[in-house]
Amino acid sequence: MIRLLLVDDQALIRAGLRVLLESADDIEVAAEAAEGATAIALLRAQPIDVVLMDIRMPTLDGLAATKIIAGDPDLAKTRIIVLTTFAEDEYILEAIRNGASGFLVKDSEPSELINAVRVVHRGEALLSPSVTRSLIATIASRSTPAPTSQAALDILSDREREVLVLVGSGLSNTEIAEKLYLSPLTAKTHVSHIMSKLAVRDRAQLVVIAYETGLIRPSLS
Repeated sequence: MIRLLLVDDQALIRAGLRVLLESADDIEVAAEAAEGATAIALLRAQPIDVVLMDIRMPTLDGLAATKIIAGDPDLAKTRIIVLTTFAEDEYILEAIRNGASGFLVKDSEPSELINAVRVVHRGEALLSPSVTRSLIATIASRSTPAPTSQAALDILSDREREVLVLVGSGLSNTEIAEKLYLSPLTAKTHVSHIMSKLAVRDRAQLVVIAYETGLIRPSLS
């Protein structure tokens, strides 16, 4: 059973999400919070697998809360999905760097939301197509240097760079294994080594790095 924490300052939205998520037989909404500080306290008091996090909230917003959660060693296994709207696209890069595992727009289909929880719980990154497009557009339009430079990739082997490109393209470990004629375990090991070398917590951060360093060229057509 996937234990989930709902974090949104609107009670009506939380109620709707609870009904939707608990329609899946493998998801349990274990707790709810109306802002980030309460969410963090709940996470430290009970085991939670996935957090569904709103961005704009009073007291402690979703960006700050995500950073605190991702930086807490005791919460290393907790994964965060940020719910966003098109009006919040400017926050996407910051939230990923803060440790979010994925993004979903609030008008997504119910099946997409349930699948997102399952995908992130498996340790994979989740970026909905519209959010990915916005993310790439933001990176491509930058006039200032990217936080992650090309030189940072020098510590990766040629194979690890190849794997990073595939992660950035949205492939799962199984798909990477098939593409490179590896076992799934070997593909997973490569991804783990890349994350360790680049000092990132989540696959979503690898997607950003793949674009920022030019390993993948943004195509917005």
